[in-house]
Amino acid sequence: MRRVSVDIGGTFTDCFLAYDNQYVESKALTTHHNLAAGFMDALQKACAELGKSVREVLSSVDAVRYGTTLGTNALIQRNGPRVGLITTSGYESSVPLMRARGYGDGLSDAEQTDIPGADRPIPLVPIRMIVGVDERIDYKGTAVLKVDEENVRTQVRKLVDQGAQAFVVALVNAVVNPSHEKEVERIILSEYPTHVLGAIPIVVSHRVAGRKGEYSRTMSAILDAYLHDKMYHGMSSLEIVLRQNGYQRPMLLVHNTSGMAQLNSTHALQTIHSGPIAGLEAANYISGQFKEPNIIATDMGGTSFDIGLVTADGVKFYDFNPVIDRWLVSTPMTYLHTLGAGGGSIARYDRLWDAVEVGPDSAGSDPGPACYGRGGKLPTTTDANLVLGYLDQDNYAGGTIKVNKRRAERAIEEYVCKPSGMSLIEGAKAIKRKVDANMAAAIFKEVAVKGYNPKQFVMLSYGGGGPIHACGYSSAIGIFKVLIPPFSSVFSALGAGNMNALHIHEKSLYLMLYDATERRMLENFEVFNATVAELEERGREDLARQGVAPGDIQTRVELDMRYGNQLAQISVTSPLSRLESMQDVITLLDRFSVNYAQRFGEGSQAPEAGVRVNVIRVVSYVEHQRLSLERSVKQIPDQPVARTHRECWFPQFTESYSTAVYDYEAVHEGMTVRGPALIESPRTTYLIEPGWSLTMGLSGSAWMTKDEV
Repeated sequence: MRRVSVDIGGTFTDCFLAYDNQYVESKALTTHHNLAAGFMDALQKACAELGKSVREVLSSVDAVRYGTTLGTNALIQRNGPRVGLITTSGYESSVPLMRARGYGDGLSDAEQTDIPGADRPIPLVPIRMIVGVDERIDYKGTAVLKVDEENVRTQVRKLVDQGAQAFVVALVNAVVNPSHEKEVERIILSEYPTHVLGAIPIVVSHRVAGRKGEYSRTMSAILDAYLHDKMYHGMSSLEIVLRQNGYQRPMLLVHNTSGMAQLNSTHALQTIHSGPIAGLEAANYISGQFKEPNIIATDMGGTSFDIGLVTADGVKFYDFNPVIDRWLVSTPMTYLHTLGAGGGSIARYDRLWDAVEVGPDSAGSDPGPACYGRGGKLPTTTDANLVLGYLDQDNYAGGTIKVNKRRAERAIEEYVCKPSGMSLIEGAKAIKRKVDANMAAAIFKEVAVKGYNPKQFVMLSYGGGGPIHACGYSSAIGIFKVLIPPFSSVFSALGAGNMNALHIHEKSLYLMLYDATERRMLENFEVFNATVAELEERGREDLARQGVAPGDIQTRVELDMRYGNQLAQISVTSPLSRLESMQDVITLLDRFSVNYAQRFGEGSQAPEAGVRVNVIRVVSYVEHQRLSLERSVKQIPDQPVARTHRECWFPQFTESYSTAVYDYEAVHEGMTVRGPALIESPRTTYLIEPGWSLTMGLSGSAWMTKDEV
């Protein structure tokens, strides 16, 4: 197996290279102005460790897999194209009104306490770029008013005169019957064919989002159109760079659905947050290999902290109403909670609360933390870690990034110590204590709100900053068993290397499996079976377009179910792909009841309200060869030998500790290191706080446990 997997984060670009039986990890600073530069820099470092040239590697690898932040950057910078929206006449105000509560979407918890004072997001589609066309389909999918072709042509020309660079077609009830959207698309293409210079991209909403909800479906299509240009040209530029360096195969893009696909089968919205999702997919793999069914996956990078769950019941967690930036969308997306708590998160003193706050703003990679000496002047989590002694000034990131401790001290003194009256060390401790507390609170909330007990889970900690803070946020939540996975600093890139080609298609419907009013179960299976067949066919078409043989395609059916009109809706993996008898319906009802009880407690089920299916989702995928993390056990001495000792301060103690510092390569499988201690590798640092110990495990993994009191 030969694969290149790259994950671009807000601060670092991570690369994982599998080359036959050799695995290599590398990191480079993310180059936001040209992501290909950071990509090639990270790949160059990985190839150098193998003793091979980039051309030699790229010309022989099976695949290049890529998680990108191009879409995220385009939203942050607001530099997408001018989008024109075509909707049903009379519904032109649906997007500007934002369901009358869109002001709160994407705001922090603190900002949502004052919705009347919230700022309205700058619209991606100005009102003058929204037009209505004469047509109408009712909620059942019946055409009430046919498309007026001349009216459509008039409105399209109006948008072009206004400077439209992309069209979005989002008509009412199009997910039930998309014929009118297809007709409008045909009319636009007759005016501006794709083969002429004046062609304009067209995004049709029912192909982007299959669930009901006019506003969220329309915003999904708008965001896709807004990001399309940046994504297409950015990925095309990267493909050109890869071609110039000997890579001849299609590049694979990581999706936020826990799968991946070629560029020709990827729409821009699927790439948002794709890197962290790859890390969650790797957590699923680790769960099976290490026989740990319940895992809290935590990824602490330079910019953010991501939380996901892997559970013994195999429940797939989806965000039913994800918010991207400030907009609600309805495209399928694996659920992750993201917190502004990374190595680059900026610390400040809040005079109102007389407390130190950290995040969500981040220094990123440019200018970066104050200690980087690249122009950053504000204190960050990384600066606090350097001042507390956890990081080596002379050997940070394997010596590839020069850091200056004095710059970190000045930043903390200026923005934390002076306004608060704290000493330098107390200020740095306050920063670490606060960021650990923020992460612990977010973890507890995410686990508990889903009906689980956090103490029944193992903490999986990865990302460049995870092993430094794992003891801190695990202690705060009361979890005393932490797994640091192999290649933890580039774990999301490793996850991209382990993903399957996968597509998700879904469709809204109103299907009562059990009608409580009439006290009867579903008897007509035609709608269910026809919907599954339609979605399976769409998945086969996606994979066939990428050269996949029909016999290699597998499918999984998932149902979004709820009791009556309850708000609590869960995703259930169906054991059946078709319904053929009443017994099949009973099987689905039993599966839903069991899953519901696991989530919300036995006795919480409410069959007296009826049971309905709101969404049918079909996952079409192809199993790819998985990376093997097994490796030979080295001959080891009884105990590792510390390279040096360094003074470190910990928030829970007033005095400093003389802390042993070990080289990562000196701590072999089976060895135990007791805290306080530091284990340094070229890409991350393991901080073992007092009262904790670390035991090196299989394939470069590590178990951190708290000593019994």
